[in-house]
Amino acid sequence: MNIKEHYNKTRKNSVTICKSLQVEDYSVQPVEFVSPPKWHLAHTTWFFEQFVLLKYKKNYKIFDQDFPFLFNSYYNNAGDRVLRPNRGLMTRPTVDEVYKFRKYVDHQMLEFLESNPAEVAMNTIRIGLQHEEQHQELLHYDIKYILGHQPTFPSYDTNVRIKDIGPSSKFIKFDEGLYEIGYSGTDFCFDCEKGHHQVFLHSFEVCNQLVTSAEYIEFMNSGAYNDFNLWHAEGWDFIQKNNIKSPMYWHQLKDKWHHFTNQGLVEVNPNQPVMHISFYEAWAFAEWKDMRLPTEFEWEVASKKLNYGQLWEWTNSAFLPYPNFKKPEGALGEYNGKFMVNQMVLRGASKATPENHSRNTYRNFFHPNLRWMYSGIRLAK
Repeated sequence: MNIKEHYNKTRKNSVTICKSLQVEDYSVQPVEFVSPPKWHLAHTTWFFEQFVLLKYKKNYKIFDQDFPFLFNSYYNNAGDRVLRPNRGLMTRPTVDEVYKFRKYVDHQMLEFLESNPAEVAMNTIRIGLQHEEQHQELLHYDIKYILGHQPTFPSYDTNVRIKDIGPSSKFIKFDEGLYEIGYSGTDFCFDCEKGHHQVFLHSFEVCNQLVTSAEYIEFMNSGAYNDFNLWHAEGWDFIQKNNIKSPMYWHQLKDKWHHFTNQGLVEVNPNQPVMHISFYEAWAFAEWKDMRLPTEFEWEVASKKLNYGQLWEWTNSAFLPYPNFKKPEGALGEYNGKFMVNQMVLRGASKATPENHSRNTYRNFFHPNLRWMYSGIRLAK
């Protein structure tokens, strides 16, 4: 696929993900960590305008002078911005104006791509496409959260389909030794994957399957959410303060557990992997099983023998730099490096992950309390 085809496909996919939305759905921000779909559509467009067109396209005329302020996310080098909790307050610009913004920038970008851009510009375009694909996964999360907190639990169209897990699980053993970690190929990867290096690992075992909903219901029924001995102190405080007794989107109706999916509120399938789990819950479940979560290095080594890709999998590793990590200059240097504190690494991919983001060196990261992403549990010992 050439760069123009990649560009067109990526930009079209963002719009496709929003096809089930009504205009009222586009501007809602129920909580701080959920961004309105309208904001995602505009922010990913702003990225190309800010970092490609304004910098490299001669005589480019900005679409709207207010948009850089409205749709910057966290790039301090790119100027002032609307604070994240306030994104849902923006009823203006309208959804129609945001789509016009996308159309305008797409026309300018395709025209620019015809001009045989220099490699430095092409590298930024590639990052921009990867960036939009990341936001496409966030769109899946945010749309589900917005609709999953409506009183009527409406159904919606999505290509995310979670499959049942097989009837039996087993642990795969790996020997003690030195192992290679990090990206070493020639295709695109993010800066936090670089720094190919060796790590020493003691012998370990990793389960070949994710934890199922049936297993997690056993955990819940055992009283685990009321047993402080199973939890980190911070995790215990979090579930107590927020009255958490089950995974996100779960509701007990007539003594049966239901959860919100794209089909609305349906009964929990015990054979599917449990999902929308925080790190705190994943760690407590492992404690309850007298096991643990794998480190990200163990997970990467084991991945060659795992069938991963249903859900992002929590590891017991903090998001930290690899050896010789160096942030790029300018705003793009803010992409990963400044988040290397108070975040835990998830590995693998989910059914909402763009295909080319599913590689065994990809390092996803979130704060341990977050649950709205497609996250699950794999045990180690």
